[in-house]
Amino acid sequence: MWQRKLAVLTITLLATLGRANADELADIKTRGTLVCGTQNASEPYAFPDATTRQIVGFDVDVCRALAQGLGVKLDHRTLSTDARIPELKTHRVDVLAAAMAWLPARAAQVNYSDQYYVAPIRVLVRADSPIQNLDQLGGKKIAASEGSSSAAVSVSRLPNSNLLTFHDIPSAFLALQQGKVDGLVAGQNILARFANESAQKGGQQYRMLAAPVYEERWGVVMNKNEPALMAAVNKILHDYDKSNGLQQSFYKWLGVNSPYKFTRDYKVEPIRTQ
Repeated sequence: MWQRKLAVLTITLLATLGRANADELADIKTRGTLVCGTQNASEPYAFPDATTRQIVGFDVDVCRALAQGLGVKLDHRTLSTDARIPELKTHRVDVLAAAMAWLPARAAQVNYSDQYYVAPIRVLVRADSPIQNLDQLGGKKIAASEGSSSAAVSVSRLPNSNLLTFHDIPSAFLALQQGKVDGLVAGQNILARFANESAQKGGQQYRMLAAPVYEERWGVVMNKNEPALMAAVNKILHDYDKSNGLQQSFYKWLGVNSPYKFTRDYKVEPIRTQ
C-alpha cells in the first residue's frame, strides 16, 4: 500500500514540476492554438454583435492579433469578471485580454505585458451642476459601483468626498439621475454611454469633468515565470501598433467611428505603476 501511495505522490510531484518548468509559448505553438480570454458582455471590448451574435470588440481584436502574430489559431473564451484570474492560473486559458487594469493585488498573482489601452476613470455630473472640477467634489456625495476599481480609487484620490457605493453601475447612475448624489465615478466609456443614451431619449443632460480621477492601464495578462511568452506578446503588441492595426481597432470601437468619439493619446509601452 505504501509503495502505491509513494508512486502516486511521485507522479503528482513530477507533474507539478513539469508545469512549473513548462514553456507556455512552446505549448501554444505545439498545440497550434492560443486560448485567449476576454471579459463577457463588456461593450465595446467583448460583446455579442446584434446581427451575427458573434463576440466582437476591442479586446477580441487584441486576441486575434496575438494569435496571428504567433502563427496559430485563436480559441476565444468569454469569462466573468471573477473568473478571469482563476481560469488563467488553472491554465484553462493561456492569456487574458480582458479589460484587466493593472492593480498591485493583481500584479502579485500574474504578470502584465506592455499596455495596449489606457482607460481614464472620470466623474459624471448633471449638466446644470455647479461642479466644474475635481476639487469642487469636496464634501459632495459621489456614487460608484461596489467593489469596482473606481470605488477603490475614489477613496484615495477623492478623500474629501463622501463615497456611496451601489450594487452595480446602473444603480449608481440611477442615484445620480434622482439627485441622491452629486457625481458618478466610473470608466469614461460607460459614463459616455449613459450620457449619450439619456440625451437621445430627451432626458437629463450630463457632462464629464475634464480631468480624470485616475488612468487605468491595461495589458495582456499571463501567468508568472513565462519570459518567452511575455517577450513574444510584447513584440506582437508593438508590431500591431506600428502596423496601424491597434489604431484602426481603436477608431472602430472607441474613436471616430464609434459612438464615443474618444481620441487616443497613449502608446504601447511598459505600464507605469501609479
